[in-house]
Amino acid sequence: MARLGELERAVMDVLWNTPEPVPATQIVDVLPREHAPAVTTILTVLDRLGAKGFVTRVRQGRAYRYSATTTRAELIANTMLEALGTTSDRRSALVHFAGAVSEEEKAVLRELLASG
Repeated sequence: MARLGELERAVMDVLWNTPEPVPATQIVDVLPREHAPAVTTILTVLDRLGAKGFVTRVRQGRAYRYSATTTRAELIANTMLEALGTTSDRRSALVHFAGAVSEEEKAVLRELLASG
């Protein structure tokens, strides 16, 4: 799975927090000031995110509107699964992960494991 750079993450945050597809100009307007590059830069980032499979675009009039292809939670879950796939000792990795989460998160994991 492809990794996201800092600006890519900022763009994805905008897309994840916006329910409908948005034009690149709106992404620039919504980005925090420290991430306010030119529209052309955002278009380049959106093209890269599209090539990585994170973003889709639809033409509306003369411009494209962009949306995320997956939710933030799905991306995180896939990243976690990919990380697990890089070790020959998945049990040890899971033990360390489970030991690092909060009690509330452990309760969620227990509930999910019990139900499934």
